Parts: sequence; structure tokens; C-alpha cells
Amino acid sequence: MKRICIIGGCGHVGLPLGLVLAEKNFVVTLLDINKYTIDLINNKIVPFQEDGAVEILNQVLNKNLFVTADKEVIKEQDVIIFITGTPVDEHHNPKIHEVMNVIEKYMPLMNKEQLIILRSTIYPGTTEIIEQKFHRYFNATPKLAFCPERILQGKGIEEIKSLPQIVSAVSDEAGKEAAGIFSKIAPKIIHLEPVEAELSKLMLNTWRYLEFAIANQFYMMVEDKGLDFYKIYNAMTEDYPRAKSFCRAGLAAGPCLFKDTMQLSAFYRNQFFLGQSAMLVNEGLPNFLVSQLEKKVGSLKNKKVALLGMTFKANNDDIRESLSFKIKKELEFKLAEVLPSDPYLKETYKLEDALAECDAVILGVPHKEYLNLKIYKPYVDCWNVWKNER
Repeated sequence: MKRICIIGGCGHVGLPLGLVLAEKNFVVTLLDINKYTIDLINNKIVPFQEDGAVEILNQVLNKNLFVTADKEVIKEQDVIIFITGTPVDEHHNPKIHEVMNVIEKYMPLMNKEQLIILRSTIYPGTTEIIEQKFHRYFNATPKLAFCPERILQGKGIEEIKSLPQIVSAVSDEAGKEAAGIFSKIAPKIIHLEPVEAELSKLMLNTWRYLEFAIANQFYMMVEDKGLDFYKIYNAMTEDYPRAKSFCRAGLAAGPCLFKDTMQLSAFYRNQFFLGQSAMLVNEGLPNFLVSQLEKKVGSLKNKKVALLGMTFKANNDDIRESLSFKIKKELEFKLAEVLPSDPYLKETYKLEDALAECDAVILGVPHKEYLNLKIYKPYVDCWNVWKNER
């Protein structure tokens, strides 16, 4: 059975993949620089919320799943999987050099016989650049593939097993080997050329971001006029099949949707006006929610505001790019005292304390713990969890 090393293997993308591969009897090594996370996993503690992870970890750890910070293990592997995506800078431009820096760091430990798989979202054309870099280094065509993940955070294990896997490669040999691995864990393989696969991942995340922007723009438009968005929304979608996929309003946050929309915009020479408009709408929603609270309670100066939910999505513990922190900053700019509360985060207010002390409430994230609350103070809830009656 192939020996597989996942570089960046202790994170939200690498760990679920490593667990599923190990469950299928591949010999998997998770290589990471975060020694704290490595220690947690080696003690059978999953460092973040991932459904089903604990059970598999207990079965495979130190049998055919190994976790280390020793990069020398790369030399012994048949397959190297890089979990390194393309970030964007403060000007929303892709930082391709960060991906290249990671590749170059490990290149001296690799050989031309190894299959190299790029897993995280990358800017279109990056696979070709990496191919050229390996070609010059090894003086041979590398076995290089790009196989993007498309998992929902917290549901990664489930979706790796249930969703089709896109496979692209720079050669038939690499494509065949990569497909052979993923066919063991995914129900179907879909083949694309590398640039097609790179674009498919960006367009999927951007499409989702645009869906949120449409709902959020309608929400702000209607609520600003003093009308009930969800009364209209429910009338539009009830028993009407063509509105089945109509998103509800809500904070569109996290490490992927915004970033990938900006990458697609850069790919189209900053002429992707839909994407840029979606960014303005989604990033503007936190300010709108604060302004809505001001309409209800007047000046926020010295008011105590309970901000419920600080993660970027419901029922999760990940705070990366969470827009709740943008709400917090806007409230503080208005001289309010913010009482952040989140059942998935330590060092935030207990829910009962925040609700008892506050003058008003903003729902940042609709965690399941909030769904049945009765709020008797002024509040703003763009998710319609508390079914505001006007």
C-alpha cells in the first residue's frame, strides 16, 4: 500500500483527508510545523470540530497514521500531498509566492518518482508554474496533480467519502496514479485539465459567495425601509420550486469564499464586477446590523451589547475571517461595551451572563444553542432565528 505524506496535515483540510486515507489502509504521515497540534493529535485529541474524526483517529493512530514535525520523513514517501492554498494580500491580490515558498522548502527532500498532489485552492496557472519549477529541479517531467478539496468544514470526512473528486494532472501517468488513490475513498472521479480544475474550485466558492450577496442585498434593502425581509422571503419561497435554492441572509465569512472571489477577480484583470459588488455587500452587512441596532436603541455609547456567536459559521469552533469580529469593532467604534459570547470558544461570556448584563443583542452566528432562546431586549437577527414579530 502506498505511503502518503500530507504536508500541513494537521489542519482542517489535511486531517480529515489523512484519517480517511488511513481508514482505507494507506500508510499516512501527517507532517506539520505546529507542534502543539501535533501533540494533541498524538494524544488522540482532535484539535477542532470534525464529525467522526475521534472515532477514526482512535482506530488508526500509530498503526498506519503517524503525526510528526520531522520533514525528513518526506524522503520515504510514495506520494506527497501539499495542503497549501493561495492567500490574498491586503489589496486582494493573490500571493502565489507563498505557495512557491512552501514547495521550495521541501523540494530538496523529494525525488522525481514521487507523486505530488496539490490539494488546496490555488490561483489559475499555479500548477503549471510548479510543474516548470520541478522540471528544472529534477530535469524530468514531474508526476504532478491538482486535486482540489470541496468539503464543508466540520463535515470533511463525510464529504470526502460522498462527493465526486476532481482530478487533474500534468501527465497521464500522474493523473492515473492520483485517480487510483482517490478512487479508494471517493465514489466518482471527474477528470479536468489543471487550469480547468483550478478555475472550478474558485468558481464554486465564488458562486456561493454571490448567492449570499444577493440575499444580503435584498435583506438590507427591505429592512432599511422598515419592512420585514423574511415575511417577503417566506412568501417568495413557500411551495415555489424555482426559489428552492434562494439563500437566507447571513454573514458570509470564513477563509475561502471572500478570498476565492478576489482570486477570480484578479484572474479576470479586476473586471469581475459581480464578485467585487458581492464583496462590498457581504463585507458591508456587519456595519448595517450595527446601524439597525442604533435605530432600535438610539446612541450605543456606554450601552452593553451582547454579541452572540464569534465563529465564522454555526456549530463550529473556527474563527478564521469571522465577520462577528467586524461587528465587534464597529460596536466599539460606537463606544459600546461588547459582551462576546460563544459556546464553542473559551474566554467569552457565558450566555446567561451576557444576556443578563446587556442592553441589546446582535446575533452574529446562529449556533444551535441559540435557536430556542427568547430574547426580551432589543435585538438584531439577520438570520431570522428568533422570528421577529413587528
